[in-house]
Amino acid sequence: MIDLYFGPTANGYRATLAMEECGLPYRLHKLDLAKGESHSPEYLKVNPAGMIPAIVDDDGPGGKPFTLTQSAAIILYAAEKTGRFMPMDPVIRYVAVQWLMQATSDVAGTSGALFRIDNSIPDKTPGNSEYFQKRLVNFFRDCDRQLEGREFLAGEISVADLMLYPGFVARKALLDSAGGFANLQRWAATMAARPAVQRGMNPGN
Repeated sequence: MIDLYFGPTANGYRATLAMEECGLPYRLHKLDLAKGESHSPEYLKVNPAGMIPAIVDDDGPGGKPFTLTQSAAIILYAAEKTGRFMPMDPVIRYVAVQWLMQATSDVAGTSGALFRIDNSIPDKTPGNSEYFQKRLVNFFRDCDRQLEGREFLAGEISVADLMLYPGFVARKALLDSAGGFANLQRWAATMAARPAVQRGMNPGN
């Protein structure tokens, strides 16, 4: 059984998506981030960085308990543990890894920076927010171009799609206002129709 420590952010949903799509049994521990529960002494024993998500697998490598943080790492762990969402063909596999990295560093990294600019940074400057919005939209345009003629980012569904989808949901209003993204919107509708994705985006319900 896997204990999954979760908050309702794109990163949190990436972890629940991975558990649901890979069919891994898990116990969900919802943390109230606004109340600082991710910095409680109990949770800091799980992840000293005080960030979500985190998992504790009582049947980790070698049959020993294993703790892991970072949403992309959790997606990869779930995929490799179950033999799913990592394409067997080496070319397709590395295309999947490429777009997993793009969704992690470019999309998620920029989206996270934008969130902090809009909500956390003491000195807010509209120009900075606009800059990161445009940067994020451009990264999503890269994904849109990659999806031209493909159902999924690597051609078949993979870890890359699991990483990107919660970020798309979180920024859908921005993308809708920017316009375009026909390939990305089609891909998102395909993802949204998957029962495991629906469960992963509504964990505990």
